[in-house]
Amino acid sequence: MADEVANSMGRMKLMSEEGKLIAIYDEGRMEAIESCHLSLIGKFLTCKSFNKLAVKNTVRRAWGLDESLQILEVGLNLFQFKFQYELEMDRVLRGGPWSFDNQLLLLQRWKKGMNVGNIQMEKASLWVQIWGAPFDMISPQVAKEVGSRLGEVEEVEGRKR
Repeated sequence: MADEVANSMGRMKLMSEEGKLIAIYDEGRMEAIESCHLSLIGKFLTCKSFNKLAVKNTVRRAWGLDESLQILEVGLNLFQFKFQYELEMDRVLRGGPWSFDNQLLLLQRWKKGMNVGNIQMEKASLWVQIWGAPFDMISPQVAKEVGSRLGEVEEVEGRKR
């Protein structure tokens, strides 16, 4: 039965009058745009399943927010976090890296036109500890230099390292 329905749906075609574009103007969706403007898109880097309710509760506690933080599951391991205030959103974005059950949570600001199919997570924040560093190298400037170098890929004898 399901195969029959899938096959008949596959054979359906739009008529030329059904394929017209419908213009949707920003005025008609200002409330939704405003809601998304104060949101972060988050992706958990994992292939294993996890408890979504536990994630929502843990994230709210870790970020010091209550039910005012709206958390929507929008795709596979993909969430939209809707904030009430810009200050809270910025604090969360700057306060990372964040993880749940040892799975890194990548975050980025929502941008107009984003959808599940075009989101690209290209950066990850990580904490790095360097043990035994000389006292004269413990400074924010040295940390920035080390961090920028860790992001580089070096070629060593034809191999990436």
